[in-house]
Amino acid sequence: TDVVHEIGDGIGMQHTMAVVCQGNCSSVYADRKLIERIITNLLSNAIKYSPVGSTIEVDAVCEVTRIVLRVRDQGIGIPDDDQSRLFEAFHRARNVDHISGTGLGLAIVKQAVELHGGEVSFTSQLGKGTIFTVILPNLAVKEMLS
Repeated sequence: TDVVHEIGDGIGMQHTMAVVCQGNCSSVYADRKLIERIITNLLSNAIKYSPVGSTIEVDAVCEVTRIVLRVRDQGIGIPDDDQSRLFEAFHRARNVDHISGTGLGLAIVKQAVELHGGEVSFTSQLGKGTIFTVILPNLAVKEMLS
């Protein structure tokens, strides 16, 4: 939640951050830098592509074997034609011409998630927003079994 609050107090000041954590997230064993990179990029995009005053929802569910992180925005959404290439470096959706960016954020998210042995997916509707879901293994279980 520290990363969420830092971003909320910085670039997200014009949005409402709704954060919900379920489970025992204090006993999660994961690479902190990778988690921060994932959250930072997903939140930055949610803020960038959502109208001022809208709510960005962040849900973290910490289970014994996995961590599920969801970032939901009320933004412009991702056109169907762009969805298959969304995680490619330098690819930007057609509807973001007026919004600055490099097209690297989601490629970084995908790489960080894969380095952690997890998976990332999303659903999106034009004009209604996007939900990114990241599922990471809770490495504490792996550590206990080793």
